Amino acid sequence: MASAAPKPQHPPETAGATGSQAVLRAMSLLSAVGRGGSAGLGLSALAVQTGLTQPTARRLLLALATARMVEQDPATRRYRLGPEAYLLSTFASDRHGILAHAEASLQRLAEVSGDTALLTVQQDDRSICLARVEGSFPVRSHALLTGDRHPMGVGAGALAIFAALPEAQAEALFQRLRGRHGGLHQQVRDDVALARARGYALNQGHVVPGSWGLGVVVRWPDGRPAAALSLAAVETRMTETRLPELIALLRRETAVVEARLAALAQPERKTA
Repeated sequence: MASAAPKPQHPPETAGATGSQAVLRAMSLLSAVGRGGSAGLGLSALAVQTGLTQPTARRLLLALATARMVEQDPATRRYRLGPEAYLLSTFASDRHGILAHAEASLQRLAEVSGDTALLTVQQDDRSICLARVEGSFPVRSHALLTGDRHPMGVGAGALAIFAALPEAQAEALFQRLRGRHGGLHQQVRDDVALARARGYALNQGHVVPGSWGLGVVVRWPDGRPAAALSLAAVETRMTETRLPELIALLRRETAVVEARLAALAQPERKTA
């Protein structure tokens, strides 16, 4: 079972806060809004998550909305990231984007295994294939192509991410999956349970018969799933004797990507 990510530390709310404290609170609030995803979060939930009073949270949200960093849904009154936040994220994508930090590992996975290496991320209730690198083996799996979107849990990479979610978040996702894709629900639930027990995800041709996948989750420094590295191949390439070798290869490259992500969280040293 995946463990919940540690709670973030927030600057204490005291009277007469300095300018730097106000900035820290606003950034903490902005981060909480971002983690709320496309569904958004209400004022009370944001106040609880950030340790702020509702009046303070509302005042800071209004300031962030004026700067177009957040926006409020007029129907639900929930807050989501705004257009300026999206624009800033594109500027940082070259350095902080998961693909930039996983690209070399994808190349090595494909080269060493000879199979197809994939990078998968979660977007709300769906998974997206961000990148695909072909190996040298002439018979290839074409079950997942770059840009493909599937319900969460469909495919080895998506299963690995699903299995790494905190229990409550995973259960809510299961319920939504059952409501929208009832036929998939039980298969995904069973596959996620196996992935949690094994520590890796194995898709035995559930997307395309004869096309198997093997996935391992990549985590952010705080324990949240960031993405998944996976290998796809025809069934005859995923033998019992070969699986341990491929799992070890995936875990080695996962550790490389996680180390690069952890380095981003370290404060940069000041130069003289």
